[in-house]
Amino acid sequence: MSKRLNRQIVLASRPEGPPVESNFRLEESSIPSPSEGQVLLKLHYLSLDPYMRGRISAAKSYAEPTKIGSIMEGATVGEVIESRSADFKTGDMVLSYSGWQEFATAQDTSLRKLDPTIAPLTTALGILGMPGFTAYSGLLTIGKPMKGETLVVAAATGPVGSAVGQIAKIKGARVIGIAGGAKKCRALLDEFGFDSTIDHHEADFAQKLAAACPQGIDIYFENVGGKVFQAVLPLLNKFARIPVCGLIAHYNHDTSSESAGYVPLFMRDILTKSLTVRGFIQSDFSSQRSDFHRDMEEWVSKGKIHYREDIIGGLENAPKAFISLLEGGNFGKLIVKVG
Repeated sequence: MSKRLNRQIVLASRPEGPPVESNFRLEESSIPSPSEGQVLLKLHYLSLDPYMRGRISAAKSYAEPTKIGSIMEGATVGEVIESRSADFKTGDMVLSYSGWQEFATAQDTSLRKLDPTIAPLTTALGILGMPGFTAYSGLLTIGKPMKGETLVVAAATGPVGSAVGQIAKIKGARVIGIAGGAKKCRALLDEFGFDSTIDHHEADFAQKLAAACPQGIDIYFENVGGKVFQAVLPLLNKFARIPVCGLIAHYNHDTSSESAGYVPLFMRDILTKSLTVRGFIQSDFSSQRSDFHRDMEEWVSKGKIHYREDIIGGLENAPKAFISLLEGGNFGKLIVKVG
């Protein structure tokens, strides 16, 4: 072990506009040793998520930005290979937030032990992890879907969007998914059981969305922003609810000019339609985690909820995969197989 090195990917510079591979740097360092109450992990899987774009920006947000030269953060699934904790033994598989590297030490209180007999280990980064919990908590707490209502979700083949649509179907709502390309739209119907889909690349996207929502929209789960939100806005019903989870269309550029046209209209609709608009971070609802694990594990085991994973091999490929994620290049939960 002492002769091996730990490979890590650090933030080399802050992007100006869309990230490029030169914003990241692969480094090597000694493998750390655990202190009392810690374990040494060999990381097997790394989660890549849109929120990481905010972390590499210096802009003020709900969390501190990653410092230049620091390891890129992210959720991981790893194996305990050395333990100085009474709660974990060698061979245990755990969820941690160890970031973009091959080995890491972690405090035992920050870990969640995983049972591979319940579900594949990678699901701890997707449907049974943060993305699934984001969908569950945001939809049920803010969206409050009811039988017969119409829900629209953008980025619908992503790990959050696909879960949102399927949970809404379980609750009896009619679900319309917005995605990019015929392949993704077809999967929403055939694989995830949505009622209707719209390709946002099509020139008549707004007209097709309106046709798919003849009774208007009661819940819009916001993952995207941009032109998708502009098409949704006039279709919102009175008392519609909008959980705001992400704005991936805006992450890579300044939006002040493009937003100016519809902000006054949106503010008017908030008033005249009595809209509920709430941004949220999944940690806002941490008290619901036990309910989430109970419900989601049951839904997945019974085939009520399906999921996709897009697994890329090699830690060194994480920057390229992350850049592609922000451009919509993934299909399902994007995961790096570290080894």
